[in-house]
Amino acid sequence: MSFEYATVTKALMFGIALTSVVAGIFDLKHYLNLQLVPHISKHHQYWRLFVHQFACASSSDLLLTELLLYNVGIPIERGFGGVKYASFFVISAVTTMLVSFVTLLLCQLTAVTRTTFNNIPAGPIAIIFAVVYQYMRLVPSAYHFKVFGVGMSDKIWVYAIAIQLALARLPSTLLPTVVGLFVGYLYRSDFLQLKSWRIPPKAVKLAEDWVKPLLGAEKPLRRTNRVLPGPRAQDGTRGSRRAVNPTDDEVITTARNSNTRRSLGTNMRTAHSGDSNTSRTEALSGGLHAADEAQDRSGAGPNANGMGGGMVRQWMSELASGARPVAQGGATVRAPSEGEVAILTGMFPDMDREVVLGVLQRSPSIEAAAETLLASQAAS
Repeated sequence: MSFEYATVTKALMFGIALTSVVAGIFDLKHYLNLQLVPHISKHHQYWRLFVHQFACASSSDLLLTELLLYNVGIPIERGFGGVKYASFFVISAVTTMLVSFVTLLLCQLTAVTRTTFNNIPAGPIAIIFAVVYQYMRLVPSAYHFKVFGVGMSDKIWVYAIAIQLALARLPSTLLPTVVGLFVGYLYRSDFLQLKSWRIPPKAVKLAEDWVKPLLGAEKPLRRTNRVLPGPRAQDGTRGSRRAVNPTDDEVITTARNSNTRRSLGTNMRTAHSGDSNTSRTEALSGGLHAADEAQDRSGAGPNANGMGGGMVRQWMSELASGARPVAQGGATVRAPSEGEVAILTGMFPDMDREVVLGVLQRSPSIEAAAETLLASQAAS
């Protein structure tokens, strides 16, 4: 999975990692922790409600946050679109900040919750779980499997990372986890009409002009469809070809070269306009030579396409020599290749070439021709 069509997720991952590293280098992590008592109630440091979501408290929290954001944020952004996903992230940040503050106040009503839920660790834990809720509701499972009879899906690995993050610093991480899931539910249900809000176009234009170029390329490299490596360039030879760039895609087509088509078309028109068989033969032979010369000029030798050139020349030879041979009963006799004739001539050196050629013409395959020649030797 790449960052294609996921520019906002890529920027968020870079931003969270950068702020976490900077806070650790300059020893600023103690400013990121949020405690109702004494930070809010006594010192009135309300800015901590906003700042504590910018960076993670430890490297383990940063790793789990980056893994969750990569596996959850990319499919959600591709489904929402970049502007809607960025708007959702801003709404989640503001809503989780307010809901967390209200939840901390409510936890002060009893003595047990007052001591258990007094602080919230640094990091965008609540925002990440708001994205996880969207992932749970919107992204379908790719496959299902069973472990000891228990049914699971491919999403279990994402949920395992989310559970690790929720249990990383119990009980303080439990509060932002519940708050994040609740905020994700509020956005999904659209109870407060939050889905319609979007980031202003000027802010989007500013981010596209100044932030997006800093992130680099987001589209994956296209894989080549070349199956075999191209031949090396051989200077000084008639059929030399240029060196093939492995990043270039091979053009797979059955069409002839334009020069070849023009040469063959000109000579075919000459053949049809003539009245004698001799003029047709000369025109087709001229078309064959013109096709070979056109292939040489275009940089493809006679064997550039494997056996394709031999088949074209064989077809042109058959057209130039007239009708194909006809066996008894009116059946068309196949034209054996020079390779087949050479193989059987080597296997039966005592037989004449004309005999071998005649057996090949009247046999459906080279194996049947070999059996016929063996039977004739055994009979003699």
